[in-house]
Amino acid sequence: MDAEKKRFWILVIIVSISGFSQGMLLPLISVIFENDGVSSSLNGLNATGLYLGTLLIAPFVEHPLRKFGYKPVIITGGAIVFSALFLFPFWKSVMFWFILRLLIGVGDHALHYATQTWITTTAPAEKLGKNVAIYGLSFGLGFAVGPQFVPLVAISEALPFIVSSLLCLFAWSFIFFIKNEKPEPIQINQHGNTFARYGKAMKYAWVAFLPPLVYGFLESSLNAIFPVYAVRNNFDLSMLAFTLSAFAIGGILTQVPLGTLGDRIGRRKVSLLALGGGGVMFFLGSFVESSEWLVLIVFLIAGMFCGSVFSLGISYMTDLTPKELLPTGNLLCSIFFSVGSLAGPFLGGAYVEYVDASFLFLVSGLIMVVFLIALFFGKEDKVQSEQ
Repeated sequence: MDAEKKRFWILVIIVSISGFSQGMLLPLISVIFENDGVSSSLNGLNATGLYLGTLLIAPFVEHPLRKFGYKPVIITGGAIVFSALFLFPFWKSVMFWFILRLLIGVGDHALHYATQTWITTTAPAEKLGKNVAIYGLSFGLGFAVGPQFVPLVAISEALPFIVSSLLCLFAWSFIFFIKNEKPEPIQINQHGNTFARYGKAMKYAWVAFLPPLVYGFLESSLNAIFPVYAVRNNFDLSMLAFTLSAFAIGGILTQVPLGTLGDRIGRRKVSLLALGGGGVMFFLGSFVESSEWLVLIVFLIAGMFCGSVFSLGISYMTDLTPKELLPTGNLLCSIFFSVGSLAGPFLGGAYVEYVDASFLFLVSGLIMVVFLIALFFGKEDKVQSEQ
């Protein structure tokens, strides 16, 4: 039991520092490019490098995870991330930074996929929601702290990158203190090849992949494109950092309570509450943009609702998917998250460039579409079925 707790908390520490680096990187580069006169469309396109990397590596990561175990995949992913972060200050170029973000996407995906699958496959059923919520909370804490390091760019453009890479190196080193494990073996004859497993996992849990898609869109668009929109609307840079952190802090405040509530009343009900509440808050936020403080409050409350939808989606997927297909289900959660993350900067950048309306209309609209799909076509989870 002590070994399991030790492993769990080390994985939590690793994910929190990864969240910090992502939370810092997106708004930092957006602000640097905006100040250098880079267009919002190109700025958003550059931000997609992180998520394009996650999609490129996604089809190839399940096999090494099953063959070598969780630990080697985490080691490889972490090494790629802190190395790429360290290289940013050496050459300031839109294309070079895009390649580095691509590499960070590859490393982050390997790291998150392995830690996420390790936690979901070893958590007791009665604590699944809580454990996944703590996992999400750790990422959210790091993500909330990340934007606070953006003002360091006023001291030195290289300083935020160096701090982030050293913190990643520190957290990554903890992985060497835990024992490697492998996922539950899969019966090839029962579930077929890789793409057949994708199809079966989609059949079981497609609706559970939508919340991670929403969270990916929110994370990337709010941190990569909202800063561009805010700077153009004369937001104070320090206030912008607090506003971005407010969304992550909102998710931190409710992550474990919502996860625990999902254990009791069902993941589907809590996911619908989170999506519906977040969509309404962002819609209301579009009418109060003249006040930076009101926007901050809207981001905080919206985060309290939908800052947990990624972890809720993972635990919902775990309920709907057979255990031997959990690595595949976790992989698909990551892929949907990446698709949403790619769409965020691309659609958001084009929206800011060509649509003369509040950016929060776009955010609210996507959340409410997914809410309606989940409401009318969602499946009951095990917790609900047992009641």
